[in-house]
Amino acid sequence: MTNDLIIIEKVNHIGKIIFNNAPLNILTIGMMEQINEALEDFLEDESLKAVIFDHNGKAFSAGVDIGDHMGDKAPKMIKEFHGIFRKLNKLKCPTIASVKGAALGGGCEIAIFCDIVLTSDKAKFGQPEIKVGVFPPIAVIAFPQIIGNKKAFELIMLGEIIDANEAHRLGISNYVFPFDLYNQKFAKYIESFNNLSTIVLQYSKKAFNRALGIDFETKLDEIEEFYLKELMSTHDANEGLQSFLEKRSPNWQNR
Repeated sequence: MTNDLIIIEKVNHIGKIIFNNAPLNILTIGMMEQINEALEDFLEDESLKAVIFDHNGKAFSAGVDIGDHMGDKAPKMIKEFHGIFRKLNKLKCPTIASVKGAALGGGCEIAIFCDIVLTSDKAKFGQPEIKVGVFPPIAVIAFPQIIGNKKAFELIMLGEIIDANEAHRLGISNYVFPFDLYNQKFAKYIESFNNLSTIVLQYSKKAFNRALGIDFETKLDEIEEFYLKELMSTHDANEGLQSFLEKRSPNWQNR
């Protein structure tokens, strides 16, 4: 089913959300609403063995629309964007990100939040939000769990973009496939789920998450409030976003 900005599929007990806002799959509020609607449906489907995030266009996603970060749109954007992760956190089946191109900003956060990340050798990852005066709330929670505090801090503080091989070395992705063979390799990997028990997959994921002992909802609530009430009240956060829209260098005032 095509829902304008995304395509939703269910085949052989595998759910799929395909970003369809090519070429960069910028995450607008409208697109996030459609993703949340799809996830609501997947949450009610007890037969799913996995949910895949895939993409048309050259980028997995270059992130959230900068204009949606600003003014009256910001609370709505945060509500819809973080709604995606609240639903993913509740999803019983494994989640898989299929990243053939760049996953930046909010796109990177969706990818790394998935249980499994498969990439082509042309993939890139990064959280460049710091360069436009904000920070990535989901990555602040997820990156330290995946790659440890030191490198997570550096990636978030400097906004560095890394290639597929470095992402794999750090543990961000599970496999890197050659771009020309990607679809073939990805399909073969997904076949692994076909002969597995749905209920056992669900309980195994539940046990894994219990062992991690992360209270994601509480952490996200705290960081979300900090982001909206403190960060977005500063001059520099608004200046950074505005300067990006106006294609100029930001005039930081450190306040």
